Amino acid sequence: MAGAIIENMSTRKLVLFVCFILLLQICSIMVGALISPSPTTAIRYLATKCIDRHRTRAWLVPWGSNRCQQVHSFDEPLAKTLDANDVVFAVHVPLPNKEMSPWFQYLLAVLQFDIAFKMINQIEDDVVVTVDARLAFRDDTTSEWTSKFHSVEHRPLRCTFAVPKTRENEGRFYHCDPIPFMELGSVAHKYFLINLRLPVNDTVNVGIGEIKDIHVVGIHQNGGFTKVWVSMKTVFSPWMLVATVWYWDRIRLMARPPVLLEKVIFALGLSVTFLNMPVEWLSMGFEWTWMLLFEDAQQGAFYSTLFCFWIIFCGEHLMDQHQRNRLSAYQWQVGLVVFGSSVLLIFDLSERGVHLSNPFYSVWASDSRSKPHIAFITVAGISVCLYFLSLCRMVCCVLRTIGGKMQQLPAMPEARRLRYKGIIFRFRFLMLVTLTCAAVTVIFFILNQVSEGHWHWGDFTLQVHSAFLTGIYGMWNLYVFTIIFLYAPSHKHRRSESGDTPHTDMTEKPESHETQLTCGEQGPTEVYRITGKVAEE
Repeated sequence: MAGAIIENMSTRKLVLFVCFILLLQICSIMVGALISPSPTTAIRYLATKCIDRHRTRAWLVPWGSNRCQQVHSFDEPLAKTLDANDVVFAVHVPLPNKEMSPWFQYLLAVLQFDIAFKMINQIEDDVVVTVDARLAFRDDTTSEWTSKFHSVEHRPLRCTFAVPKTRENEGRFYHCDPIPFMELGSVAHKYFLINLRLPVNDTVNVGIGEIKDIHVVGIHQNGGFTKVWVSMKTVFSPWMLVATVWYWDRIRLMARPPVLLEKVIFALGLSVTFLNMPVEWLSMGFEWTWMLLFEDAQQGAFYSTLFCFWIIFCGEHLMDQHQRNRLSAYQWQVGLVVFGSSVLLIFDLSERGVHLSNPFYSVWASDSRSKPHIAFITVAGISVCLYFLSLCRMVCCVLRTIGGKMQQLPAMPEARRLRYKGIIFRFRFLMLVTLTCAAVTVIFFILNQVSEGHWHWGDFTLQVHSAFLTGIYGMWNLYVFTIIFLYAPSHKHRRSESGDTPHTDMTEKPESHETQLTCGEQGPTEVYRITGKVAEE
């Protein structure tokens, strides 16, 4: 990596470049804070209790010209004549005079039960509620509803009662945890209709208490945030693609073959280019329910490559390491990254892959005792911990090596002193940038958790959640761009194909008394320009 731009760039230019990157980072944050709305919106729908005595399985609409026959409360006289299987809970998404949009990207639904305490009908321990769920859609207010999905799901019901269970407290409501219900990976239609049944027999839905109402909380991404997010991806995508192609073109012009570190930087550029692909533009006209799975694959590919880059960068700076410039030297660390990524991919496929055919499925709501998804998460977590322990060990080794080399710098020949100064400067600069990125990520995450979602600053409203997402996205793009630019070969050190003479521009005169210095067999061949004397190693 000798002759990189960072070694030849003057301090003034380097400061200007860092200021330019910081300015773009501030712009990324402010775009989310000032222009973008909140990333998501949650709307609570109260399910309408429709009567279906004949159980015809027809679609029951809660409001409108064809609304169903309803009961407002189970305490009404009409409700006393009904069987539990005659009641259908109907929810129309969205609210009246509204419509859904493909800009919403996805639709999540969570169930919330209102269950009253009764001495003769209490909620049993470890009880499971069975839900017969159906979903339909239409794109105008006059057409018939088209059936989309149907499934019978089982969800554990976890409720607590804050006061003593006595007759004096009958009628009070349990506090029940929200129940994951549905996840749609595309909002390609304007109107959705949900019909829920709670079938009751001798073994199904027994011991679930006296249900008074069911609320459905619908969560979708805001269209305004989607437009800002896709616009940022559209800007970063060609930029990073051009930077990656430019970097590899610089590598190809060198006389020697690319070394391992240069290859992994190129792979990092490809991964962030893949992350930036604005596929959302195309999803506006198609019902691509696999978009959430594709976005997870984009992020997984980027972070896996980033983790491998950190390991290889630290390892290549262990200057006394005999196996440098060989991927086999990092087989354990890279293997942990690949293994952890594969486990998370399998876990993702096990849930979101199933959502392509059944959006009501949820591994988190499984009543199974084995819970294999917990094992997947645990194994992936162990892999991540082992990776970071290995990374910390390598960083400590590099810092210890650097400390020893710095003490020897005054006594070294000029060529070796220049070599080690360049390596030390590159490593410290990148570690500083990396730690800054990690610190900013943690700080923004904490602010995102403790804030109320937005701050008021004079006449402006700052959306903290949006600023967090756009700021982190912009920061990692700028981080990779900084690596690609600063560690690309400098034009001042290009060599001819033979490697015997330095490449010079036609307008420049070649320097006199120039010779080459080749590193030992332990590392990659590097060419240095030395004026006035010959250094040997």
